[in-house]
Amino acid sequence: MQIKTKGGMAWLVYLILFLGFIRFCVACANFLSFRYLPQKVNLQQYPRVSVLIPARNEEQNIGRLLAGLKQFRYPDLEILVYDDNSEDNTPETVERFIPGIQGLKLIHGSPLPQGWLGKNHACYRLAQEAAGDYLLFLDADAIVTDGLVERAISYMQKHRLSLLSIFPRQQFLTFAEKISVPLMNWILLSLLPLILVRISKNPAFTAANGQFMFFEAKAYQRLQPHQTFRDNMVEDIAISHYYKKTGLRTDTLLGNRHIRCRMYSNLKDTVNGFTKNIFRFFGGSTGATLLFAAVTTLWPLLFIAGINYGLAYLVLAAGIRIFVSLASKQNVLENILLAVPQHLIFLGIIMKAFINRNKKQLVWKGRNILGS
Repeated sequence: MQIKTKGGMAWLVYLILFLGFIRFCVACANFLSFRYLPQKVNLQQYPRVSVLIPARNEEQNIGRLLAGLKQFRYPDLEILVYDDNSEDNTPETVERFIPGIQGLKLIHGSPLPQGWLGKNHACYRLAQEAAGDYLLFLDADAIVTDGLVERAISYMQKHRLSLLSIFPRQQFLTFAEKISVPLMNWILLSLLPLILVRISKNPAFTAANGQFMFFEAKAYQRLQPHQTFRDNMVEDIAISHYYKKTGLRTDTLLGNRHIRCRMYSNLKDTVNGFTKNIFRFFGGSTGATLLFAAVTTLWPLLFIAGINYGLAYLVLAAGIRIFVSLASKQNVLENILLAVPQHLIFLGIIMKAFINRNKKQLVWKGRNILGS
């Protein structure tokens, strides 16, 4: 086939098809590499684990997480919850679980120091109180089942990791969630072969999710990552990059039945949540973000060059969504049928991110995390 258009249009067609093909290959690789915690556990000893939960205004979520942790049979576990000056009944909810969960402790937060973001400070304070050989930071909206800790430690020891992060399997209950939350994996799993997070020493191949960050305690206490990145909105990715840059081994997996999450319950929270992270999905590069947005938006122009080019891209785009959905255990048909509204939300998130950057304002859980 030959493109029957002049120079400018020709290179655009080739660029869109080339990037689409690369993303298709990456999505396929992430599906075939089976990036989940192992089913078999090989532990000779059970090191002490500190489960550390930063919580601000998590009344609706924290009880579900603690109920899951209550079922854990891991023999040496402490659970610390840091109430970050919540404005709801988060501390009262935690206190109701204390009699029934051995090792559960509630830490009442102090005023947020200047120069810190709330979650980063909460994680720092939790680590100061922790006594474990491993530190597992969980977001309050995570849903966990017994066996998670054993499998994570076994995997970390097998691969000699200092940091393991997991993207929990996402749950969607509303239409608003279905047209927004899948965007995270649609971007990540089509741009980064997750296997490279572990096998490559290049810090550029970095991914992490603050909902599940499992640290080897000695390295954590030496590097103090949450203090180092005290004002970073995407501290999870920054920390993972920092670990690799210092020569420590890291890895990032996908969640299965052992860890799930309902990340956001409405469209507003989803947009605000992704707005603060969107540029980091593309290595912090505004140019890369805009290029990705342009390529994934302008593909209908391929039909001008020839119907075969347009159809070829549609096949690649459908394949990307199929492999991403299968790898992240989402509904394949829904993600294909909702591709257009999902993409419109994606463009809206980018636009809002630029607006917030100019205004230096993004309110998250009652705080302006972009500064004044």
